Order: sequence, then structure tokens, then C-alpha cells
Amino acid sequence: MDWIALIFAGCFEVFGVAMLNIYKKRKEWKIIVLIALGFACSLFCLSYAMNTLPMGLTYAIWTGIGGVGGALVGMAFYGESREWKRIGFLAMIIVSVMGLKLTA
Repeated sequence: MDWIALIFAGCFEVFGVAMLNIYKKRKEWKIIVLIALGFACSLFCLSYAMNTLPMGLTYAIWTGIGGVGGALVGMAFYGESREWKRIGFLAMIIVSVMGLKLTA
């Protein structure tokens, strides 16, 4: 269950970052509420996962999911670069996260 909470924590982080990007364009209070909810849920799930998983591993995986997820959302919805080098480095982050999981 802790690994599922960690995955949800990363997904909520990506949601919060996506809402920040929307807020940059439309300054509405509803978006601020969504940002706060996204990051609050992310930190709640992260703290739940850290009850049994090591802190260093948990934090590294959480930031990896957030970083890769944010970049993928940017590429899919906001026209960010899809250059092969960028995709290659994102793949390295994914492989690194998988390696951390295998060594835990």
C-alpha cells in the first residue's frame, strides 16, 4: 500500500504543477484551491508512504515521478520540446527510479 501511496503522491504533485501553469495564464481563486489541494494530497500521500519506506528512497522516487510527469504534461498539453535528447534524459530518470525500487 505504501508504494501505491507514493505513486499517488507523485501524481498529485504533477497535478499541482499543471495547475500552477494554468494559474500563470488565468489568475482565478478556484485554481489556487486546486493547487493547494494537489500539493496537500501529494504531501499527505508522501508522508503516509514514509511510514514504512526509507526517506531517501521515498523522496527520490517522489521527485522522479514529479519531474518526469511534469515534463510529459508539458510536452503533451503545452507544446514543450519533444527533442530526442530530452526524452532520453527523462528515460534515464525512469530507469533510475526503477533501479531504486529494485534495490529497496
